[in-house]
Amino acid sequence: MRLGIDLDGVVADFNAGWMARYNAERGTNLTTDLVDHWGAMNDLTDFPTEHDFWEWARNDDGPSLFRDLPLYPEALPALNRLAQSHAIVIITTKPRWAIHDTFAWIADNKIPTREVHITRRKWLVDCDIYLEDGPHNLEVLPLKRPNRTVCRFVRLWNEPVDGVVDIDTWDTFEAFVDKQ
Repeated sequence: MRLGIDLDGVVADFNAGWMARYNAERGTNLTTDLVDHWGAMNDLTDFPTEHDFWEWARNDDGPSLFRDLPLYPEALPALNRLAQSHAIVIITTKPRWAIHDTFAWIADNKIPTREVHITRRKWLVDCDIYLEDGPHNLEVLPLKRPNRTVCRFVRLWNEPVDGVVDIDTWDTFEAFVDKQ
């Protein structure tokens, strides 16, 4: 099967990544448990606008925020096991300025994929099963791909969606895929 896997919030810990950098630069002590809704970084930081946050994340002086995000510990072992029988298709949304850092991150972390799509319209990439955490994508994927399975990686920032399978760990996802 083709498994459409999101990166940020599923494989890469976006919140831990931006918080580590922000805490180091600003002398704060933000923790990932504070993120209880999509876009929480706008409420947790001193940036006046979302645009200001993303300009900071871009980091014109070096790699962007997306270059050094930590992996969720269970993600890579699970992806390696799944890749033995399935195609791992990475489908992620990134700003244009983060494309090179995203490919470098995938290579550095040895993500077992031969196919990467960086797009806002994830439904254009046909997969048998999608694993996603973004509320907007969890709403649209089942509408655009009604004959495919969409799984929600349960996070504090997303809610259940009718017709979407809830997944709370990588072990749960592996077991679900194995039953298909």
